[in-house]
Amino acid sequence: MRDDDTVIPAIRLIRPSGQEQRATFFELFFDLVYVFAITQLSHHLLAEHLSWQGAAETAFMLVAVYWAWNYTTWMANWFDPETAPVRLVLVFVMLASLLMSVAIPRGFGDLALLFGCSYAALQIGRNAFVVAVTPPGVFHQNFRQILAWSVLSAPLWVAGGLVDDARWPLWLVALGLDLAAPLVRYWLPGVGDTPMSQWSIDGHHFAERFQLFIIIALGESIVLTGATAAGTDLGAEVGLALGLSFLGSVALWWLYFTGASPVILHRMGHSTMTEVGALGRDIYTYLHLPIVGGIVLTAVGDELVVAHPDHEMEVVGAVAVLGGPALYLLGLMACGIRVGHRVGWPAVVALVAMVAAVPVMANASGVVTSAFVLLVLGALAVAEHRRARAAHSRAHVPSGSLSDPREHDHGNR
Repeated sequence: MRDDDTVIPAIRLIRPSGQEQRATFFELFFDLVYVFAITQLSHHLLAEHLSWQGAAETAFMLVAVYWAWNYTTWMANWFDPETAPVRLVLVFVMLASLLMSVAIPRGFGDLALLFGCSYAALQIGRNAFVVAVTPPGVFHQNFRQILAWSVLSAPLWVAGGLVDDARWPLWLVALGLDLAAPLVRYWLPGVGDTPMSQWSIDGHHFAERFQLFIIIALGESIVLTGATAAGTDLGAEVGLALGLSFLGSVALWWLYFTGASPVILHRMGHSTMTEVGALGRDIYTYLHLPIVGGIVLTAVGDELVVAHPDHEMEVVGAVAVLGGPALYLLGLMACGIRVGHRVGWPAVVALVAMVAAVPVMANASGVVTSAFVLLVLGALAVAEHRRARAAHSRAHVPSGSLSDPREHDHGNR
């Protein structure tokens, strides 16, 4: 889906064209920093005792962390990490990301300046590199506009790190600018926007990178619950809670990798260049945020259950244990809608059941709440698998679709 002759410059730093691209070992190494970042985010929410302020801070920093990784993934979809200059700029982004991750526990306290400066530096540095190494042309102009938007928000990130009283408004405006930039296609006065037809990406490589990020988030959930269990006496209730949490992670993996992901890939594989760029922006840049956020919240809920399997969840605990999977399902449903499919009723029922159960499970133990989540997710996985198999036999659609199989080709008509 790339038009390398007219959009992507023919320089040695660009990935080879004419062949399917896969994630490189260096990209996997790059992701290790974000394993640490996701862990820090979970710990921050737990350290704040699931307060609304802690939840707001964690959500804000999660979006910033994801945005930094997401922008780098777009860049690495074009630029070859096997070349030394690209690898060095990715090392710079890794270091800045590591500093940003270190600051997370006190990201709204005395390390706010480190968090804000690290984020702004990696965004500007990466985009400036692309502008510096590409020749004049359409691609170069696109990244000049992307760099301009990064420079526009940078003073707000730095100022927010310096001024305690105005941190929230300054950072909200800064993050709002960063989030809005792709939606307005990096529009600048006197220049205009960057056409979607010029955002040509390798759909398979792009999807693989975001699949790996989902694996990172799910892996952090397993690590967190395992470490928590290791710190207890490993009684029968803890073992049961650990098992339920692990199977819940398996159910989340199943719903994404055998459900939503194949449908997205199929849609991208049958799309025009303009459509692929728009799909990459909407589905991965934006709609994967609730999926990742749901996994992080689920990990926090699982840690609570494993640590105190026989305690009542109370409202905050129930919100974490049930709200995480609900947010995850909401993200999957949004992705299905974006690719032109009607969401099946089992997914809607599962989402409603999770939300409706919060006040009920607030008075239940952690094990009971976790068992309810696994029951709902397991039933949804079975229902979607059966419906997808039936649809596949009738219309040859991708297996595991979370969408109405009769609408599978709707987006291509």
